[in-house]
Amino acid sequence: MMYEQKEMRVDVRRSPERRRRPMEEERLESVDLSGMCLESLPSPCVNLGIICKLDISNNNLQSIPESLTARLLNLVVFDVHSNQLNCIPNSIGCLSKLKVLNVSGNLLRALPITIENCRSLEELNANFNQLTKLPDTIGFELLNLQQLSVNSNKLLFLPSSTSHLTNLRVLDARLNSLRSLPEDLENLINLEILNVSQNFQYLATLPYSVGLLMSLVELDVSYNKITSLPDSLGCLKKLQKLSVEGNPLVSPPVEVIEQGLHVVKEYLSQKMNGAHKKSPKKKSWIGKLKRYGTFNGGNVTREEREKEGYDIHNYRSIDGLASPSYMGMFSPRRLFSPKTYFTK
Repeated sequence: MMYEQKEMRVDVRRSPERRRRPMEEERLESVDLSGMCLESLPSPCVNLGIICKLDISNNNLQSIPESLTARLLNLVVFDVHSNQLNCIPNSIGCLSKLKVLNVSGNLLRALPITIENCRSLEELNANFNQLTKLPDTIGFELLNLQQLSVNSNKLLFLPSSTSHLTNLRVLDARLNSLRSLPEDLENLINLEILNVSQNFQYLATLPYSVGLLMSLVELDVSYNKITSLPDSLGCLKKLQKLSVEGNPLVSPPVEVIEQGLHVVKEYLSQKMNGAHKKSPKKKSWIGKLKRYGTFNGGNVTREEREKEGYDIHNYRSIDGLASPSYMGMFSPRRLFSPKTYFTK
């Protein structure tokens, strides 16, 4: 194939800062090679170090050279969707400025572990691949990630480190084979949209911590095998959309669900209160938080707390505990970084 005959579309955009700089400085460029039926990449006609956006989507590429990726040191947006890629180069870890990576619509079975070095990454789209797992440590290093889209894959689980993505706003894991979700989701203090729908016969339960996602606006758990929603969902004050159709739900019952989100939340909240009062078992931590006003704003006197035997004169609400300033004390990089966890 004579690539020199192909038309290379180069969209050059100069930032205001660079317009004010001397003309001899090289400007950052956007290179568009999308939709050209390429089976391999042509020799670059520009210095790879000045490319800030590279679009090679909608081609027939089966691989990307390691050497090429390693030289894209100023790359911010990398779009390789809708190709025939079986893997992403390990040298992706060299792209320290990368903010958007779109690898959807390929044949990927795994993502390279070096992706955790892309610490500026804000958006990762890996939809419509054949992923069976994500890198175990993905949540320990990608602390700037705001959107993680991995729908239409073959994922059995999300790594436990996912719960440390404290800046995450969108998590889309529908159309997989998820058996469960990480237990400590309450760390996702900025999560607004959670979609784990259409895992069909595999996903049967939701962790209680879903009810501690204080920023959650949309929750879609439709078309799974869930029989009971956790009572803690009644605590989601910002929740505006809840999709539960296609589940064999027993709790809440159908007649409650048909009355809308407000009634569902009220039902679950009352159920949580009732379960707390009637349970002969030792009160769980979630029950304690609810009783002392963390969820429902209940007023309990200091004397009552001391009578119960809880020394909580330095009591903080869940909102306070989950604030970014307070959570810094318990950041995953500080407590759970691989450097600490896997020392010999």
